[in-house]
Amino acid sequence: MGKAAVKEAVSVASLLQAARYWGVKIATAESCTGGLIAGALTDVAGSSDVFERGFVTYSNAAKREMLGVKAETLEAFGAVSEQVAQEMAEGALRQSAAQMAVSVTGIAGPGGSEFKPEGRVCFGLAMRGRETVVETVDFGPLGRAGVRQATVAHALMLMDQALR
Repeated sequence: MGKAAVKEAVSVASLLQAARYWGVKIATAESCTGGLIAGALTDVAGSSDVFERGFVTYSNAAKREMLGVKAETLEAFGAVSEQVAQEMAEGALRQSAAQMAVSVTGIAGPGGSEFKPEGRVCFGLAMRGRETVVETVDFGPLGRAGVRQATVAHALMLMDQALR
């Protein structure tokens, strides 16, 4: 794997159990993963008491319309930016009954540019009553499926850490 190799796989069942324990419902706002994080969460039977909803906002129009991402933010920083990841996560909280929202926007590949290479993904984690956390991870050119898989694993880890 790339520089930011997936450390340790998070057990989705234990993540859901921690959310259950704390009374936290989860929403997702996904671009480059196209719903794979929501899919991973809902693969576990009984997840409906924790998983509130998922937004797949692949286009910039969807990011604006469904999550309230500002056109100015998209124009100034581009869709693959921490600023957009933050607005996506905060928008998912606003548009749901969840207490936690994770967002991802990135370049799964193939392609990319010198400034935004393949494998770069920006994450946002918003929780009611807390400051939103954003970060960028460069997974490297793992191929489209590899970048998406690494992104899902990292998003699950971010949520798991926030609940512990």
